Amino acid sequence: MNQVDYLRISLIDRCNFRCQYCMPEGAELDYILQQQLLTDGELLTLLKEVFIPVGFTRFRLTGGEPLLRPRVVELVRAIASLPQTQDLSMTTNGFLLAGMAQDLYDAGLRRINISLDSLDPETFDKIIGNRSRSRWQQVWNGIQAAHRVGFDPLKLNVVLIPGVNDREILDLAALTLDREWHVRFIEFMPIGNAEMFGSSGWVPSEELRQQIRERWGLTEAQVRGNGPADVFKIPGAKGTLGFISQMSECFCDRCNRMRLSADGWLRPCLLNETGQIDLKSSLRAGISTTELCSSVRDLLAIKPEINFKQRYSGSAGTYTRTMSQIGG
Repeated sequence: MNQVDYLRISLIDRCNFRCQYCMPEGAELDYILQQQLLTDGELLTLLKEVFIPVGFTRFRLTGGEPLLRPRVVELVRAIASLPQTQDLSMTTNGFLLAGMAQDLYDAGLRRINISLDSLDPETFDKIIGNRSRSRWQQVWNGIQAAHRVGFDPLKLNVVLIPGVNDREILDLAALTLDREWHVRFIEFMPIGNAEMFGSSGWVPSEELRQQIRERWGLTEAQVRGNGPADVFKIPGAKGTLGFISQMSECFCDRCNRMRLSADGWLRPCLLNETGQIDLKSSLRAGISTTELCSSVRDLLAIKPEINFKQRYSGSAGTYTRTMSQIGG
């Protein structure tokens, strides 16, 4: 079991997209009220007095869409300035990024993951649930802005949905040929999308790798980061390719993370909430951070017993919470 020192922090559960794989059409979500969110002060207290003391030094800001969080740049600056912060990154859909990339970089953010599930604007809008003016170009502008500012590595997340965007595998992989980008193919997961997942299933990563091998060849590579991706490179390419294979190649034994939801619940696993802790309510009730440290250590102790495959067993094993409700 790896050392668990990586915390994914959901800043907000709301999003300006309704991606099929996260919030299926027609799904009704109970959003967290503003007063139920962890405040900036509470989050910083938990980082400084609970998470860092028990060994967390690497943090990723997620959502929902984290750029919707009020004063997000100031929060990034505060976390980046903590002496113990060894790595700070963010996952975003990129829609608001063009106008914020420089400020985020200046505040201390250095790594960023941007969702780009299609290079075709029509397919992209279908995936994100958009029926108005296309949003693809604004996301692409955000990616270009992040590249100009100097985020490194700049990672693009692609969730492959059978019959929707799986025909674009080679086009998306080709983005790495002349750009120092890292394109990550993520297997479609049964999270908050029971009907869709049951009808579509997922494309195993090895099938994707085989397509790329047949076109260009593929060699093992490395990229800086904290995630579970298996990293490869097209020979001669400037960038790299990652494959996150949680369905076909379970990597629970390599897991090094926990998730903190926007309303303060600490969860040990993406699909298993055994032992989860309500840190916000405890903090507001006056429970000491010393006691909270002890609770987090207890949760860390049982994490090795938690396994993704124990929660998922065929299409009937779909999970009802959305990704934004879990904590990124």
